[in-house]
Amino acid sequence: MHLKLLFFWLSGAGSDALERCPDWEQRKYVAFGATVLVPAGFAFIASAYAISTLTDNWLATFAIAAVWAFIILTIDRALLASYRSYMSPFRKIGQFTLRFVVAVLMGLTIAHPLVLLLFRDTVSSVIERERDADLATVSEEHQVTNLRLTAAADSIKAEIATQQQKWNDSFKAEFLAAEAASSDSPTAGLTPEQQADLKKSVDEATAAFRTSLASVESQIAELSPAYSKLQSELAFWQSEFERELNGQRSGMAGEGPRAKSIRSDQLDWRRTEVKRLGALLDAASAEKSGLDSRINDAMKAATDAFDLRLAADAAKNAEEAKRIADLRRRIQQDQAAQFVTQQNGIRAAIRQQIDTLLADLKRAQDDIAAASAALASRTAALRAEPRRDILTQTLALHRLFDAHDARASFAFSTYAILTLLFMLVDTIPLVVKFFCAPGPYDTLVDRDEMTFKADHHGFRHAHQHFLSELKNGRIPFSSRSRDLDHAFSDGVEQTRAAQAFLDSLVEMEHQFHQRLESEAARPGSDARPALLEAMKQQFYQSLHARMEQYFATAANRRA
Repeated sequence: MHLKLLFFWLSGAGSDALERCPDWEQRKYVAFGATVLVPAGFAFIASAYAISTLTDNWLATFAIAAVWAFIILTIDRALLASYRSYMSPFRKIGQFTLRFVVAVLMGLTIAHPLVLLLFRDTVSSVIERERDADLATVSEEHQVTNLRLTAAADSIKAEIATQQQKWNDSFKAEFLAAEAASSDSPTAGLTPEQQADLKKSVDEATAAFRTSLASVESQIAELSPAYSKLQSELAFWQSEFERELNGQRSGMAGEGPRAKSIRSDQLDWRRTEVKRLGALLDAASAEKSGLDSRINDAMKAATDAFDLRLAADAAKNAEEAKRIADLRRRIQQDQAAQFVTQQNGIRAAIRQQIDTLLADLKRAQDDIAAASAALASRTAALRAEPRRDILTQTLALHRLFDAHDARASFAFSTYAILTLLFMLVDTIPLVVKFFCAPGPYDTLVDRDEMTFKADHHGFRHAHQHFLSELKNGRIPFSSRSRDLDHAFSDGVEQTRAAQAFLDSLVEMEHQFHQRLESEAARPGSDARPALLEAMKQQFYQSLHARMEQYFATAANRRA
């Protein structure tokens, strides 16, 4: 019996009215009440799973899930109880539309956690892939940062090595460096100026001979080609002449006409010319040899004279070098302390730069260590993240939907089917009532509502008529409502009685004040004002008590 009343309550129907209905009508509303429990049960399961992703406290999980299930149950019961079979079609459609919207929202809120529960392993794999991607991103960022910091540290190390080399070189510095001998002198032991001076002396001593030598060489150059040509021609005709003498050409041995012609026309004058040119060439060659000897003698004489001057200059240079060495020694002695101080200052500056660079290197190494520690911390934090909250799982589920593969299609289909299923379950009671004919319970409820509306309409009409009569200054004898007439007559009587009571109190107060004034005007002792004040307070206390008693009694009568 109590279970049936529970289902009556769940269906949103009144148990008093259903008790007057047939059993089959009661069973229908028991079924309606049972359908209200179904979405509430699924809501409890879905909410419990959703809350379990946020906390491990099962007591809080079940409490929140129970509250959510009760909210769903209350909404379903309210929508089912507010439906009336005798409403106009437009109101039915409006209520059904509202029920459909609520069913969509409830279907999504119930189906979503259940889909996450069904595809928990797949969603977890998507989350883990995202975790791996985050770890890879963190590792790449660390590599970039580490390369940058390592490059900075290497640059600092190179600068430190450079400064240390400068530090070491500062101990090898010389106050006055010895002048290095010139290695590009044309002649060893002579300076370029001395070489130029020697060349000038030699050129002046051999200038005349070199002019004659150039003329002789020009003459030899002119005679040599002609002499060579005559020699070759003479050899050719001599060979021809000998062949004629031997009879190799004409067949006649001895000096024949042709042989005589060759000797007179070709050989004789060429032999004479060859002798003449040979004599000229011999004379020119002899003259050239003489000129070469004289040039060599002039060069030797000029060189000897230069050597004498050079020896004198060397003596002077030796004295100058000695003077410069003495001067350098004195400068070194005078400025040695200043040089040492200067070198110490240079080394101090280098030392300061090295210390600064070492501090920078220490900071760079600390940054590298901090970056490594940050990488380890971020990696540990990413690995330790549970990522079980509903938002993370929802985003992972949406990315699974976006994959457009077989798993995504199956998951999305399951999501849609569950949502439609819960929408159907949530709207079944209202759909059944929408398409079913009104039953006995609907008739009873509709009759009670019509009676109430009629009474309410009559009361409002009578009340408006009564107010209109009062506004026009007339007191109606009948308001067409017995209760209203009784209330009006009682109100009028009580108002009159209250008016008379208040008038008597005002008259009593007026008389009391007149008496006080007369008593105050009479001569008396000093205690009279205090006595009159006490009488006044006692009077008003009594007056207030009478008023409270009267109005309390009137209120009890009205109640």
